Amino acid sequence: MATEATFTVPSDQFPLGSVFERLPDVTIELERMIPARDVVVPYFWVRGTPVDDIEDAFDDHPGVVEIELIDSVADEYLLRVEWSLEYAGVLSTLTETKLPLVKAIGTNREWTFDVRGDDRADIADFQQRCRELDIPITLTKLHALTPIETEAEAALTEPQQEAVLLAYERGYFNSPRDVTMAELGDELGITQQAVASRLRRGIDRLVGSTLAEISTRSQ
Repeated sequence: MATEATFTVPSDQFPLGSVFERLPDVTIELERMIPARDVVVPYFWVRGTPVDDIEDAFDDHPGVVEIELIDSVADEYLLRVEWSLEYAGVLSTLTETKLPLVKAIGTNREWTFDVRGDDRADIADFQQRCRELDIPITLTKLHALTPIETEAEAALTEPQQEAVLLAYERGYFNSPRDVTMAELGDELGITQQAVASRLRRGIDRLVGSTLAEISTRSQ
């Protein structure tokens, strides 16, 4: 099932993050990313500074092949940057794992970016590759893409839904279990105790929501 995930990474660990060293007040939003053979070409909007300052901020970046102003609207600028794939980072890893980037927004504190895979395995492959390259990404959201959110899904918080869905897909509820709570915690990046809490509260909400729906239908 198609899955969308949200990650964060410290601003200085994302290629465009070097801008914030000189321009701490700007906000950057990626427009789209086009994989090519030797470069990654992201289009992005910059707000909060003159365009000349942006271009100067990239002068010494080791991964920049070329930067070009494409358009401007009021005090926002659309630019194109060609990044060499030899520069190991989130963008090149997305291209390597063929994981589509849905959107990304950066500030001087951190980058938040959404990616989409055909299934959870695609997301896991991307995470694993980032670990191998020592890219400090943090998974903050993970959910399957469905056309309509059910009442049961709406009853869960995103961390609870993430934990319950992963436990189900990995066979935690099978008898005997196919995965331990500790293994689920390793995959989610949280402690075993946190997994137990999310599962307990999530299942409680699922049961309560389901019983309420059954009661409503029987009236």
